[in-house]
Amino acid sequence: MAISMGVSALAVPNENASTLSDTLSLNEVTVTAIKQSADLRTQATALTVIGRQEAERNQVTSVKTAADLVPNLFIPDYGSRMTSTVYVRGIGTRIDQPAVGLTIDNVPVMTKENYDFDLADVARFEMLRGPQNTLYGRNTLGGLMNIYTLSPLNYQGTRALVESASHGSWRVGASHYRLLNDNLGVSLSAQYSSTLGEFRNQHNGKRCDWERMLSARAKVEWRDRQGWYVSNVASVTTSRQGGYPYEWVETGSIAYNDTCFYRRTSVTDGLTVRKSLDRFTLSSITSYQFLDDNMTLDQDFTPRDYFTLTQARREHAVTQDLIARSHNRAQGYNWLAGMSGFYRRYTMRAPVNFYDYGIADLIERHANEALPEYPIAWDERTFLLGSEFTSPNWGAALYHESHYNWGQWTLSAGLRIDYEHARLNYHSETHTGYSILKGATGQLYAHENIDIDERGTLNKDFVGILPNVSLCWHPWPGKNHTVYIAASRGSKAGGFNTQMFSDVLQQRLMGMMGIGAQYDVDKMVGYKPEKAWNYELGGHFECWDARVQSDMDIFYMDCRDRQLTVFPPGTTTGRMMTNAGKTRSWGFEFTMSVNPSKLSHLNLSYGFTRSTFKDYNDGKQDHSGNRVPYAPMHTLFAEASHSLEIGGDSNKLLTLAANVRATGDIYWDEANTMRQPFYALLGASITWKQARYSLQLWGRNLTDTDYKTFYFVSIQHHFLQRGHGRSMGATLRLNF
Repeated sequence: MAISMGVSALAVPNENASTLSDTLSLNEVTVTAIKQSADLRTQATALTVIGRQEAERNQVTSVKTAADLVPNLFIPDYGSRMTSTVYVRGIGTRIDQPAVGLTIDNVPVMTKENYDFDLADVARFEMLRGPQNTLYGRNTLGGLMNIYTLSPLNYQGTRALVESASHGSWRVGASHYRLLNDNLGVSLSAQYSSTLGEFRNQHNGKRCDWERMLSARAKVEWRDRQGWYVSNVASVTTSRQGGYPYEWVETGSIAYNDTCFYRRTSVTDGLTVRKSLDRFTLSSITSYQFLDDNMTLDQDFTPRDYFTLTQARREHAVTQDLIARSHNRAQGYNWLAGMSGFYRRYTMRAPVNFYDYGIADLIERHANEALPEYPIAWDERTFLLGSEFTSPNWGAALYHESHYNWGQWTLSAGLRIDYEHARLNYHSETHTGYSILKGATGQLYAHENIDIDERGTLNKDFVGILPNVSLCWHPWPGKNHTVYIAASRGSKAGGFNTQMFSDVLQQRLMGMMGIGAQYDVDKMVGYKPEKAWNYELGGHFECWDARVQSDMDIFYMDCRDRQLTVFPPGTTTGRMMTNAGKTRSWGFEFTMSVNPSKLSHLNLSYGFTRSTFKDYNDGKQDHSGNRVPYAPMHTLFAEASHSLEIGGDSNKLLTLAANVRATGDIYWDEANTMRQPFYALLGASITWKQARYSLQLWGRNLTDTDYKTFYFVSIQHHFLQRGHGRSMGATLRLNF
């Protein structure tokens, strides 16, 4: 994380700070950002900021739980940590490229499968809603999440955490922050968590959503009085989990007979170098990212022997961003210019193993119904559909943003020119065979060998022109009020549906037998970027000496080539990304934070989005006018907390807090025949805090509300995942 050279200390609340300081310090913390202004609340951006104390009060442990506090941001918790699906303002997809970007200490996270991790020592979480592509590039069509961790230059000491919760869950962590001299600081942190799981597989009686996770981070920061700042943050995370507790609607139970698990190891190293010169500042952000993961699952999610899928991937990525930015002037012209690039290469194995029931039901039955006079019998009761991929992708961009301040007005305009090349080398094969029998006698009529061995290369090039323009009005000098109007164009990267290759191979196999549909590889596998214009009117306001802060905005998004996850025709289990015509989203967002005293805190955030298809026909039905699936119409978060000083000592506080998180309604399919109604989850906590430690007793979904987080169809079977039920726990934090 880069620190403004003119600031001697980062304004992060210390352990003894009151609730009020958690709000008042937020404007100053943004100096850690390289591309953003020192005060986000003076900018034409819809935003939500979560400070460290607010995160601890509400048990924010991941980006998924942070999303509950942000209007119109929805990150459902289902499947495994691989399924980090993000929806904001009706924009989002379940697979492949994310709609919302993520940076950690200014370093972009390239792969959304790496979004879901436990947060430790987070100083600040920001969510910027609306397209952020001009400055941040690919996959920020819906917005950007920024996470900043504690700095050893501004916080020193040792922290420890011990937590125990329902379902056999526990977590331990420790970190140490130290100054080696006046200019050099280092920190080390580690965290381990484990859970037995909440959902049970009725087929074998075992819990299927168990998990074990270990993470560690090392940070080194150095700065001097000549304007240099250098930071290097290295982190490693490894997780092992079961996952995929999908309930078959027909039976009402989770019951599958084969192995399901997800394993992930990720390594990230980010280097930030910044030099402050007389008239501008030069910054460089360089990162290396490694991901090694394996998803293996019983893809039919039933007790029957259909098939299993393994998706094992190894990915290397390098990113580079060079930024020049003028020193901020209260009046006159300010500017920012930059150039960025990335290289990303992954290899993947994605074999599908067909078993006895799958062969009988999906292949033999269909063939024998089509030609009963000559029934077939497969040679073996299991065979492999093999797929291997190598995908080297790279991109480069130039961008610029200008700001002109005069009096109470600020006019801003920016432009990004983006180029990206995507390549996919694929190898698909299967080697099997079957016998053709005479129906009357059952004697052998003929034997057919099936040997498919295909190799090929697909290439796609994408060019994006991504402008933005905004006008801000600061109506009262000396007061932190901003009214803005803005327009921006965003984009989400195109690519390839690697998950479709097993279905392409399966359909070709069946086509050789005279049944099934033939898939065109290029048409089924490739998809184009998604593009949208966002128009917004909003404002940031505060009063009562900043004890009351509020933000509100209304927006309209016009989206074209909408990327939508659909199920292909035929009897398959695959999912594919397609460009599904046009959609429109409109709505509004409101947040308010009120601190009547240093011991009381009230918080409210509400988001409304209506996202519908303007033009989408899937070849079977016209869905124009229907709601876009998986995007909630309402999101709500409300919180109230009050602290009591014990014995009149401000270092001894008893804090009572309660909150409600609500979402819905959510449609699950394009035809709008299935939906999750609006639901609300009640939470509460009691925290005893002294100078050196705090003990928090907390509960989530205290009313044990029944709700669903995911729905899908596989081989014409309907599945859903239930949301987490009542959970209670205790968290002990120590500070030395």
